[in-house]
Amino acid sequence: MKQLLNTLFVTSEDVYLALDGENVVAKRGDDIVARYPLHTLQEIITFSYAGASPALMGACADKRIGLAFCTPRGRFLARVSGENNGNVLLRRKQYREADDDRSSCLVARNMIFGKLYNSAHSIARTCRDNGMRVDVCTLRNAENILKDLYPKVRDCTDTETLRGLEGVGATAYFGVLDHMILGQKDAFSFNQRSRRPPLDPVNAMLSFAYSLLAHDCASALESVGLDAYVGFLHKDRPGRSSLALDLMEELRPCMADRFVLTLINNRVLSEKSFEYQESGAVLLTDAGRKTFLKQWQERKKEKITHPYLEEKMAWGMIPYAQALLLARYLRGDLDEYPPFLWK
Repeated sequence: MKQLLNTLFVTSEDVYLALDGENVVAKRGDDIVARYPLHTLQEIITFSYAGASPALMGACADKRIGLAFCTPRGRFLARVSGENNGNVLLRRKQYREADDDRSSCLVARNMIFGKLYNSAHSIARTCRDNGMRVDVCTLRNAENILKDLYPKVRDCTDTETLRGLEGVGATAYFGVLDHMILGQKDAFSFNQRSRRPPLDPVNAMLSFAYSLLAHDCASALESVGLDAYVGFLHKDRPGRSSLALDLMEELRPCMADRFVLTLINNRVLSEKSFEYQESGAVLLTDAGRKTFLKQWQERKKEKITHPYLEEKMAWGMIPYAQALLLARYLRGDLDEYPPFLWK
């Protein structure tokens, strides 16, 4: 099991990263503003346009430290990776499975089952913990729609039908997400999912959380020898880590959506944490993004018992555990891929 080390987030737009011995240094102009030993880092995610030195990129690739570049607003740009030492037989198996629609569906349907299950569990949890503050009837109706999809997804044999079932579930789930927002309703309301660009604070946070989760899933898949760019449900597209998007489907409700709801309901972020542009886009401010990232790191350190492995681990380890289980399935060690079912 891969040890969960630290992730270095660089949120200042004008910071340049360089290598100094065995350290990564953050520089603003000629001034060094911070220094971190490389051996303590698992990931570096920079939201700066200034970039990083080739020497640092090479060191990260050699030491298998993830180095990802995003825009200051959180859109993923690129990731540095070195020579892949993964099992070539595992990847060949992955490619064969991805090229066959029925084989792809056997994996993808379990991931979507996990997404529906975790979405329903999140709704049920809101009803249980806040029954006097929410419209329980509306929430339970959405939960039942999701549960009714379970057998249909489990019996599905083609990915096109599976996408349709996933769409039905997403419509039911996002249709009640606003009911799960318990505080600051004047500033935080959710009508529908909007992405490029996000048109309200909730969508801005969801998009940012999904970007972080997708990066974690891509790193997890590469760490076990899988190709993060060849998926089973999401089709191949240049520059898109399709398998990472597949893997994160089951983790969205419990790792991203629930996290965003917690930030709102616990008043960690407020309306002042966002900026509203003339185009209609709503984005996190620098201060808001820093608070978001700090809370994200703290969340990843919290412990949970993995429902399949029955081992206690940090939330940040869940993508790695699921990537490992997927690799075991492709190798033939498991009869089917076991999705993460939140309890």
